[in-house]
Amino acid sequence: MSATGERRLGRWSGYLVLLVGILSISTGSIFARLANAPALTVGAWRVMLATIILTPWALPAARREWPHLERRDWLHILLSGTALALHFSTWITSLEMTTVASSVLLVQTNPIWVGLVTHFVLGERASWRTALAIGLAVIGAAVLSYGDIELSRRALYGDLLALVGALGGSAYLLFARSVRRKLSTIAFVWPCYGTCGILLILLALITGQPLVGYPAQTMLVFVALAIFPQILGHSSFNMALGYFSPIFVTLALLFEPLGAGLLAWLILTEVPQPTAVLGGLLIMIGVCIAAREEQRAPHTKGEEAS
Repeated sequence: MSATGERRLGRWSGYLVLLVGILSISTGSIFARLANAPALTVGAWRVMLATIILTPWALPAARREWPHLERRDWLHILLSGTALALHFSTWITSLEMTTVASSVLLVQTNPIWVGLVTHFVLGERASWRTALAIGLAVIGAAVLSYGDIELSRRALYGDLLALVGALGGSAYLLFARSVRRKLSTIAFVWPCYGTCGILLILLALITGQPLVGYPAQTMLVFVALAIFPQILGHSSFNMALGYFSPIFVTLALLFEPLGAGLLAWLILTEVPQPTAVLGGLLIMIGVCIAAREEQRAPHTKGEEAS
């Protein structure tokens, strides 16, 4: 189905896609912990398996849609895959150093960084509401990180890596949105995931993280990572970019920390620290304000399908 066809599914179908994405992507941090493998290995298996699984459906779509792409579109696809590799390599590594709640809360601050890029890179003046949102998010991150300092310096490093992961995720969405207006979901995510997977494999080889030799249980976790948070999760949010504005999609992503935190409590018995709850609440408020403020900004018809 083309990007135009996806938009015709309607608003309620879009909400259903986002719900599937939220439920699926919330499992990512839990499976990453259960994999019991190095971070780059986990990311490489997750993305490459997803690419392989999608291949039978992606090839026909690619033959139909890729001939219409321009050189700039291919550059955006490659940059999107590179940003996704940065996102996974730093975020999954952060899960080895800090709590699931802290990592997921910090990695989902995408609307804040999109707002900063809009102001300082694109030259669009930020409103006082956006400035307030950024301030609340920064204070929340400081409160959350202060609690992790009490846990260990390693946890603080994990928080910083999660923030870098948020920057990568934000760049991934920004590069993806222009191409998603021309391609169906599967025609876009297949080369994007492939680029990301190749980069993660190279990083794993360079850093000496083994890619093979894991027990069957770990391999099953890799498959679960590819199917649930990657194919059903990330691909659902990519599909949502076909008929929702990027800022609305990032707003929907804010529900991931709630789902991931609940699963971490039930499965990993990780009870959130009081500072994580307070800091996380401030971050969520700040991000919601930023997302709502950007939603008020004018979008061209080509950009906003909602």
